Amino acid sequence: MGIDTRIVGLLKAKDEKALSLLYDNYSEVLYGVCFQILKDSSAAEDALQESFIKIWKNSHTYDQKKAKLFTWILRITRNTAIDLYRKTNKTKPLEVQIGINTVNIRDQGFDSDHLDVQNHMDQLALKNKAVLEAIFFFGMTQREVAEFLNIPLGTVKSRLRIGLKELGTIYQFKQ
Repeated sequence: MGIDTRIVGLLKAKDEKALSLLYDNYSEVLYGVCFQILKDSSAAEDALQESFIKIWKNSHTYDQKKAKLFTWILRITRNTAIDLYRKTNKTKPLEVQIGINTVNIRDQGFDSDHLDVQNHMDQLALKNKAVLEAIFFFGMTQREVAEFLNIPLGTVKSRLRIGLKELGTIYQFKQ
């Protein structure tokens, strides 16, 4: 049984161990999302805490057929952070982008080529970078990316193809 399946089962049973597992497995990534939006560590912590409360209270609404667990909790967290941003910054425009810095890369024996991906990704066009990061670093499907970024599925496919082509060119040039 995968960790997500276990978490979903515990959430449905209203077992508080689910919150502990959610926190242990996703808090760093979700905090990164909050920080990207809010640009303040204290506000990001508040948004993260509020997100976990919402996840707990709304766990009965989660449907595995509609989205992966991570996509569902990411959406709740993102929306919570945006709501907090709007409450505290009524006059400033909001710019939200998916960032590789929000992804927690644990020490699992990555070599320097893998860790250098961020430098290469920074050279991509922002719209293509956002799609690549969502798919490869957040594990989202193309359809989920289309919904998350509010763009057509065909646009996601085009940006993915173009982004991969750009990345291939960058890697060939670097070697």
